[in-house]
Amino acid sequence: MSTDHASRTSKIVGTVWGLLVLNTLGSAGAKTIIPLPRSLIQMVTMGALVAAFALALAVNLRLRIRPGACLFLLTLLLVPSVISSADLESGFGALFRCARLALFVGTLWLLSRWWDGSLTFARYHIRMYFAVLGSVAAGLVVSPGAAMPELYGGRLVGALWPLTPPQIGQYAAVITGLTVLLVLGRRTDKASAAVVIVPSLVLLALTHTRTATLGLFIGLALAIGSLILTSAAARRFFAWAVLCAAVAAVAFASALQAWFLRGQSKENFSNLTGRAKVWDALLAAPRSASEKLFGVGLGDKSFGGLPIDNSWLAVYHEQGLIGVTLVSAIILVLGGVALLRPPSLQRACAIFLISYCAIASYTEAGLGDASPYLLHLALAASLLAAPAAAAAPPSTPELPRRHIPRWARRSEVP
Repeated sequence: MSTDHASRTSKIVGTVWGLLVLNTLGSAGAKTIIPLPRSLIQMVTMGALVAAFALALAVNLRLRIRPGACLFLLTLLLVPSVISSADLESGFGALFRCARLALFVGTLWLLSRWWDGSLTFARYHIRMYFAVLGSVAAGLVVSPGAAMPELYGGRLVGALWPLTPPQIGQYAAVITGLTVLLVLGRRTDKASAAVVIVPSLVLLALTHTRTATLGLFIGLALAIGSLILTSAAARRFFAWAVLCAAVAAVAFASALQAWFLRGQSKENFSNLTGRAKVWDALLAAPRSASEKLFGVGLGDKSFGGLPIDNSWLAVYHEQGLIGVTLVSAIILVLGGVALLRPPSLQRACAIFLISYCAIASYTEAGLGDASPYLLHLALAASLLAAPAAAAAPPSTPELPRRHIPRWARRSEVP
């Protein structure tokens, strides 16, 4: 393969990944400076997914794929989704979401050809989400009032594209964690990393997103812990991080507590801002045997008009116990493979992503449908993929030996 062709292919693959990110941004969120009809936003996001699948197919016409347990389990997840959505209990939107999930998984299958355990897709991930955060920062500069409305308690939202505080916090936390790990692995310089990390942390703080903050710190602690035995830089960073965290906990205890509570009462905080009431109602609702096994069909991750905000309960509600089993298997398989791999930067990045998704699943939905969380897990799978075996050089066929008479073997020189 020529260098120009390989470079062009790499750009197309990066574009496909960026389109998948665009598709998972969603269409619901805060009011933007320029009102955007939801139908237009859905057209853009679905158009991005169709374009991603078409480009991935164009660059992989021979349908070369790398089989993997993660993608196999994601494909199986389509089965309860289609079965539960076929009776149209959740409306035609359920079948539309099934088609979207099928296109999403199909695109990942086509991209799996280039999953070789390198950091290529991690860099695509960072660049695209950093561009998304750039639009958030631009909206904050253009209209601070629209970017931090009272409706969301003064928390940062997307003023140019409708993004909620948890979404922004998630994107900021994920690219911050990945960039920190790249610095520790000496795969990027500190100046370039600071350009990503500093603004991302500022935006994360402005969103007041507790789940993303805890996911960042716990995920990084586990990821860096996997490097301690083999990386002096990881040991130094871990020691300084523990020291700084201890000093901050003592010196800024009241400020940190105020930031963490976000002005909520202890009762409101204890029931997770009302989430617990929705969860109790969902679990108490009567269900048929079919609904328990397969769910009620893919929906908007809500129950009784209120968001579920829990991946496991959302999957149970929409894809039943079979869906919960498959999603659990995806997390366990990725986690098990990561633990069995020898220490490496790629393994650390995968551990961070898996840990973050597992932590966020308690207060965020998305593990059972096309979402950023499935994209994070797909990235983890690409990082854990074994490097493609180098093609062996063609062996030179051995020429048949000619029979030489005994008298001809003697030297002519006495």
